[in-house]
Amino acid sequence: MGTWSGFEKVVRQSELLAMHTWLGLGGPAQYYAEPRTAEELAALVLRAKQEGVPVRVLGAGSNILVRDEGVSGLVLHLGCPAFMDMRSQDNRIVVGGGASLTRLVTFAAHEGFGGLETLVAVPGTVGGAVQGNAGTHSGDIGEWVRRVDVVTLSGGMETRTHREILFSRRKSTLDDSVIVEVELELTPEDPVDLTRRLHKLWILRKAGQPLGHQNSARLFKDPRGASAAELIEAAGLKGTQVGGATLCERNVNFVVAEANCSADDILRIIDTVRTQVQNRLGVQLELDLEIW
Repeated sequence: MGTWSGFEKVVRQSELLAMHTWLGLGGPAQYYAEPRTAEELAALVLRAKQEGVPVRVLGAGSNILVRDEGVSGLVLHLGCPAFMDMRSQDNRIVVGGGASLTRLVTFAAHEGFGGLETLVAVPGTVGGAVQGNAGTHSGDIGEWVRRVDVVTLSGGMETRTHREILFSRRKSTLDDSVIVEVELELTPEDPVDLTRRLHKLWILRKAGQPLGHQNSARLFKDPRGASAAELIEAAGLKGTQVGGATLCERNVNFVVAEANCSADDILRIIDTVRTQVQNRLGVQLELDLEIW
C-alpha cells in the first residue's frame, strides 16, 4: 500500500465491486476508496496521477457492468455525508455529487421547485446524472444546472458555470472531472401539484422497468425518434436468454441477471441484440450500459 501512504484509512485493496452495482456482477477493484471530504478526494486523485494509477468514479452502480476479472486502478465512491448534502436557497438547490437523483427529484417537488420531476425513477447519483446529462423526452438535467464544483483528474478543485459547460444529448464536457457539488436553478411551482404529478410519473415509469428485487440494468440508448425497446421487440428478440442473462419481460431494453449469471453472459447478450437489430432492421444501437 506504499502508493497510498497516508490514505490507509480510506483506501481498500481488492474490494469486490459486485456488491456496489445493480447487476450484482463483476470482480474486484485493485483499489477502492470512499473519501470523506472534497479535499481528501482531490488529494487521492492527485496521488493517483503522480503514481500513474487510472481513476474511475462509481456512482449508484445502476449503469455499470464490471467484467468478471475486475478492474485495475483506483475506484472512487462518493458515499460519505460530505457528498450527499442537499439544501434549498431562494429558487435554487445545492446538492452533493454523491446524492441520489431520486432523492433530489423528491426533495425539489416538496420544496416547490419544478423542472426535475421528468427525471423521476431515473436511477443514479446527481454527479452521474449531470455528467451524462440525464433526461427524458421532456427535458434534460443540464438545462437547470448553474454551477458545478469539480475535482479535475489532475487533482485540482474548480468551479464551472453553466456557460463553461457544454451539455448535449446524454453528454457533457464534465468527463474530465469528479463532480463534488451542483447548483440548480428551478421554477417555483405548487408543491401539491408537483407531488401529484411526480406520483403519476413514478407509477408510469416503474410499470416499464424491471421489478425492484431483480438485478437489472438498461442496455441501450434510445435512437433519435425511436425506442430501443421497440426496436429490440421488432427484431423478434423478446425472451432472449444467454446463460444467466435474460431480456426483461416488462421492458426488453433491460437485462436481468439471474442467480447463475456472469458478466460474460451480459456481454454476450449485448452482442446478440446489437447484431440482430443491425442485421434485421439496419439500426446500430448505442450502449447505455458502461462496461468496465
